[in-house]
Order: sequence, then structure tokens, then C-alpha cells
Amino acid sequence: MDVLRDHLVRSLRGGQAFVPYKRALNDISPKIRGVKVNDQLHSIYEELEHMRRAQEDLLYYALEDDWESPEWPGGFWPELGKEPAEAEWSETVDGFFGDLDRAVQMVENPEIDLLGLIPGSEYTYLREVLLIIEHNAYHLGKILDIRKAFDDWKR
Repeated sequence: MDVLRDHLVRSLRGGQAFVPYKRALNDISPKIRGVKVNDQLHSIYEELEHMRRAQEDLLYYALEDDWESPEWPGGFWPELGKEPAEAEWSETVDGFFGDLDRAVQMVENPEIDLLGLIPGSEYTYLREVLLIIEHNAYHLGKILDIRKAFDDWKR
């Protein structure tokens, strides 16, 4: 189980099959955070805030008996087209990384049986962790593409 936990932690943090989150989200120009490349795509802020909300829901579903998920889909996305103020951007970034750290702590906690069912649920802790990994990786790729389209990404 220790090997599984180690693999999951590394996948949560990124940097194996994709760019680490800290590197991908570092130094994003404030001028492009809330701007859409075109009407078919979300802005970087919308993508990251969606990641934060979805990650929060998956994590707290596993950890909090009384957690209530937001309404789908509206509760999982910020107001579209919004230009985030610096405080809102910081809250999104800090919230994303704070819950990511909490997900790592959950995975590392030997008292949590990752293959066990979440109390009152048909799902395992492992399922929630894998969904966090997959969902975050997908949206991180979109953020990097947006950064590239704005010429705001340096390899």
C-alpha cells in the first residue's frame, strides 16, 4: 500500500506525465487571467476556479460526513467572463493548493484505507483521489494551452 500511496502523491502533485502545478500556475500575467482566447474556451481563472471547486467537492465528499456538493453545473464554475481581482485570484490559487495539500495528507494517512468505501457511500477513497488527479490534469492542460495562445508560457 505504501507504493500505491507514493504513486498517488506524486500524481497529485504533478510533474510525472504533466507539468507540476506550481510551475504551470507560476507567473501568469494578471492581464490574461480573466481573458478568453475565444468564445469557445474558458479563461485561465475560470479553469482554475473550476478545478478548485471540483477538487474541493471530491476531497470533502471523502472527508466530511455532512458535506453537501454544490449544484451541478452552476456550483462548479465561477461567474463566466469575470475578471478576477487580485484578492480573488489569490484566493483561488491558495484554495487550490491548500486542498491539494489536504488530498496528499489524506492519501498519506495510514488510517485511511484507500480501497475502502467512504462511509455512507458506494465509492472508495481511491476513486475520489483518481478523479482529482484526472480532472486536475485535464484542466491544467487547458490552462497551459491558453497560456501558449497568449504567448505567456515559457518552457
